[in-house]
Amino acid sequence: MKAGLLILLMLPFLLSGCLENPVGPLYTASESLPRYDQPAFQQYVDETREWIEKNRYFLTTARETELAVNTPFELRPSQETRPGRGILLVHGLGDSPGYFKDVAEVLVREGFLVRAMLLPGHGTRPADLMLPSVEDWKNAVAHQVALLSEEVDEVWLGGFSTGANLVTAYALQSEEVGGLLLFSPGFVPRQKRIALASVANLFIDWVDVDEPANNYMRYEALSANAVDLYYKTTQEVRSLLRWKGFDKPALVVMSRDDSIIDPYGVLDIFEKRFSHKGSRFVWYGPSPGTSDARVISRPTRLPEQRISSFSHLCVLFSPGHPYYGQNGTIIMLDNGQHLSVSGPAREDLWYSAYGYTEPDKFHARLTWNPYFDELVSEVRSLVNRR
Repeated sequence: MKAGLLILLMLPFLLSGCLENPVGPLYTASESLPRYDQPAFQQYVDETREWIEKNRYFLTTARETELAVNTPFELRPSQETRPGRGILLVHGLGDSPGYFKDVAEVLVREGFLVRAMLLPGHGTRPADLMLPSVEDWKNAVAHQVALLSEEVDEVWLGGFSTGANLVTAYALQSEEVGGLLLFSPGFVPRQKRIALASVANLFIDWVDVDEPANNYMRYEALSANAVDLYYKTTQEVRSLLRWKGFDKPALVVMSRDDSIIDPYGVLDIFEKRFSHKGSRFVWYGPSPGTSDARVISRPTRLPEQRISSFSHLCVLFSPGHPYYGQNGTIIMLDNGQHLSVSGPAREDLWYSAYGYTEPDKFHARLTWNPYFDELVSEVRSLVNRR
């Protein structure tokens, strides 16, 4: 490739990324990744927790809390007999297994053996996402599916964002998966220049570095390798979907105003490639105008709750979530608009997807789902449909 063309291709990343590498423990990678091929899930949990405790840069004094949300976990149904169904949940890029606690509690009540795994490179510090390959992620998912299948008669998969790409790709290559739960699936990125991620990864280490906000459930910085890995998951899942659709039950949950994923692109894939008549697409926003009766739309401009639109991450969390909920510990004020030193008082905040602005209103990120009770009903309806 000629140098001039290479520079032209790289220009968007170089302008938006970090030209100088940040310094400090968050941006210094661990010596290696943890194992993910243990022969038993509890061994995997125990050894992963030990590795996180050794390698994590803790953001707060609540070390046990940080460990808990970043460690893989299991919830078992109350009956003592062998569970009929199990589900493996896979988080998104830069996120943590703790994202699934609210959904996991719903699923275990429906009789599922629920497991949430940790994708290699997560749980410790953003620089550790420089270490894995996409094969590490795919192999880790495949291994956890194999372990789960030894204990249940039917395996389901669930994923958020990048995790949804990984579990969908696996399901399209396996006859054993009974159904899918996909939250803000990352099939189609909004930013088309993300296709340059592989090239960018050759030249720069970081594409996004934010000041640490003490959010211990996710990374605030993204390496070029992390973005490249995400893009590779989009390539694989779309390639597989062109070759083979998914003919078993699936629930897709998506915000029209998602700032990361193209919701209309995801809807188009659902309509064309997810053929089961019992599948559902929950669309948060004005009706997309589809003729597909499986699509359910819910309004997202809720002024009585000071909500203007729904974000990428809000779909997973109940209003009562202790960290991301309506009265939770953290408020995401960094929402793509000018921020004063302190920001407005909580009672004066409005909430939205990233980047939404409106005169005379300050919008923080919406981090909980006002329709979580309805989502619970939709999950129950899908998983109990025969």
